[in-house]
Amino acid sequence: MISDTTILLALSQIPGLGPARINILQKHIGGSSIFDAKIEDLAHVPGIGTKIAETIVGFFHNSHALDQAKKSAEQQLSLLDRYQANLITLEDPSYPPFLREIYDPPPYLFVRGDIKAAHAPCISIVGTRKATQYGRKVVEHICSDLVAEGFTIVSGFAYGIDTAAHKAALEHHGKTIAVLAGGVDNPHTDPTGNIWPRMIEQGAIVSEEWLESTITPAKFPKRNRLIAGLSKGTLIVESDKKGGSLITASYALDQNRDVFAVPGSIFSKTSAGTNALIENGQAKLVTTADDIIAELCPGPHGSRARNLVETKEPPITPEEKAIFDHLDDNPVHIDVLAEKTAMDPSMLLVLLFELELKQLAEQQPGQMFRKSI
Repeated sequence: MISDTTILLALSQIPGLGPARINILQKHIGGSSIFDAKIEDLAHVPGIGTKIAETIVGFFHNSHALDQAKKSAEQQLSLLDRYQANLITLEDPSYPPFLREIYDPPPYLFVRGDIKAAHAPCISIVGTRKATQYGRKVVEHICSDLVAEGFTIVSGFAYGIDTAAHKAALEHHGKTIAVLAGGVDNPHTDPTGNIWPRMIEQGAIVSEEWLESTITPAKFPKRNRLIAGLSKGTLIVESDKKGGSLITASYALDQNRDVFAVPGSIFSKTSAGTNALIENGQAKLVTTADDIIAELCPGPHGSRARNLVETKEPPITPEEKAIFDHLDDNPVHIDVLAEKTAMDPSMLLVLLFELELKQLAEQQPGQMFRKSI
């Protein structure tokens, strides 16, 4: 007798059947009876219609195509042990709860690691592959406080901000989930296994793509929908106006999830997209993890990060002091600070961010800074 997972994998090989339609078919027909369904029966299923019904019946009546689909499905199942992976379906209790709520959740997920990490509150952190020092520093500070509050960090394991988010979660002993655009057997951005084995120990690697499948450009937007779908909110750290992370933000908005963005220099191309999200009202401005925690978990949360910087005279580095000495109660533009300190604007932003975290400086609108009052 053919298994339900084999049926799901066979269905996913029919042209025109995406996740939403497969889920509807499973709900209204389900099981092996789908192979014997008539066109008129399928056509009345919501979202199917006559044209798709004819495609499904034609596929199942083609014995060669059906046999090949079943064979391919069974080969996938046989590969699970090789890669120490699992396949979970939408009906499985371990299926990520927030992902189940989106319009088109994957009928199945390939998983390496512990998918229970997705049952904790999740926050996605994504951004440019060309991350600056400022962006990496932001990710480090925000991630450290988020994991301390019990959040699982979700990202796409791309170079740049994504990998920085995964690393920060691991270094602070938090949980993290990587969503891949290819099979979970191939974390292609980490071919030597520098961090993905730790990710499996402290979270999971997941994908809706088949094991040993080829990565194509079309799979990245699909991956981005899962990143947003797994999470209560999505944080964008550094993105150009056409960055792939903006696709993730768009999915999050479509899924009625919160979107957050870290502002950056108006002169930085890698912050053009994040600044635009904030300006257009599509994202909430974030400078600390508490901004996210207060939005996603209203109530007596977020004090931990603030308490870390309550000392009256926190230690500062000589570089930070050089900037601090040029601040007073009147806001000073970052260009003026750059001229007075002879520092590169990108490094200046990093150090100013450090001073903000220590509650020694605060940013005002228009790239203006002053001492904290």
